[in-house]
Amino acid sequence: MSVPTLAADQSVRAPLPVLGRDVTVPLVTGGEVTYAALDYAASAPALQRVWDDVAAYAPYYGSVHRGAGYLSQLSTDLFENARRTVADFLDCRTGDQVVFTRSTTDSLNLLAAALPDGCEVFVFETEHHASLLPWRDARVTCLDAPRSPRQAVEILERALADRTAAVHEGHGPALVCVTGASNVTGELWPVRELAAAAHAHGARIVLDAAQLAPHHAVSVTGLDVDWVAFSGHKLYAPFGSGVLAGRADWLREAEPYLAGGGASRRVTRREDGGVDVEWHDGAARHEAGSPNVIGAYAIASACKALTEAGFEALAAREERLVRAVREGLADMSEVRFLSLFGDDAPRVGVLSFVVEGWNSSHFAAALSAEYGIGVRDGLFCAHPLVRTLLGGDARAQGECGAPEAEPGEKSLNAIRVSFGAGTPDEHVERFVRAVRELVRDGARWNYRTVDGRCVPDTSA
Repeated sequence: MSVPTLAADQSVRAPLPVLGRDVTVPLVTGGEVTYAALDYAASAPALQRVWDDVAAYAPYYGSVHRGAGYLSQLSTDLFENARRTVADFLDCRTGDQVVFTRSTTDSLNLLAAALPDGCEVFVFETEHHASLLPWRDARVTCLDAPRSPRQAVEILERALADRTAAVHEGHGPALVCVTGASNVTGELWPVRELAAAAHAHGARIVLDAAQLAPHHAVSVTGLDVDWVAFSGHKLYAPFGSGVLAGRADWLREAEPYLAGGGASRRVTRREDGGVDVEWHDGAARHEAGSPNVIGAYAIASACKALTEAGFEALAAREERLVRAVREGLADMSEVRFLSLFGDDAPRVGVLSFVVEGWNSSHFAAALSAEYGIGVRDGLFCAHPLVRTLLGGDARAQGECGAPEAEPGEKSLNAIRVSFGAGTPDEHVERFVRAVRELVRDGARWNYRTVDGRCVPDTSA
């Protein structure tokens, strides 16, 4: 079977130019090649537009919220305008808060710190660790991996119904945490239906949109979720910034996530030598310290760029790229794609797979060293899910990104290829050709494991 070429009447260029698109990297076999960055699910490259916007602002950088100078006033306006841009991007409700954080992980830990006493959290074992692990101080019910969107809703409804039937003294509120798109399989989850199930049983729901927001429009209002969290570095704005947006009441009633300047409205000394603090009620309550203005501005710039490009067009192009990968490897019986909901399930530009006879770290190393293609291998910070998909024990331990076997030996790890609005068609075509050649002919170089990573053996 020949490698399919993406339709000639379709643009082969990425719709949104990104930094690094012309970077060349050396090959272990000799020469150089333009780097194919196909690890968007971990960190997407920055949009050129985002970089240009940040560079244009940089000379005017100043402190925010209390500075009297012109640059401080300019920076404050820019920071708060970025908040409004994000609220519009997420189609937030009137009264919702947009809190700037460091990442999705930080956002969900912030929400975890704001949970009312006695809150019970329901989370599927399929979640990324960012949404699986923050709830340490709550009572957590971990739900089994569903095998269809409908089953996901049924599993949640049963769990919430059992909770309602077992009302006891001190019975507190409930929160459901769910992903919008899997960082392992790319599959879209039935968020609106899960939100309806949660609300029908008096629970709230938070959406981990880290993998969804870069690929599809996310409407807090339309999906009827209570909160949404995402990261800038997956949204083409990699500056250590993130967002938690949604209902204000739990955030307003909780102790500040960090104690410090900016979160406090008034601080006074007491006669006993201590201090009394009156905290802000709004987003500033959980944004203590000097905020990451550049990070917030970068997220807002990316939100504008994605909105103007049009999510329908971006999603349609990604569907075509996903189809090119799957069809290009369809006759390779050695290649097995991982899926919860089935091969035809709607998904974003994320695909994970294993190759018979290959250690996944070895395969990923060969793609990089011999073809200049960057993918991800390991358990993708979703250990229970990957182990379930690979037929292992979801409760077993494993290291993220570290091979458990030498090259050629079996390993319970997988390979992930992911792409987005900055991916040229040629990178996807090259990936398909490279996978086919490696499966057919094997690696052209020897590899060894060093510090948990498979690398080319240059000792000879």
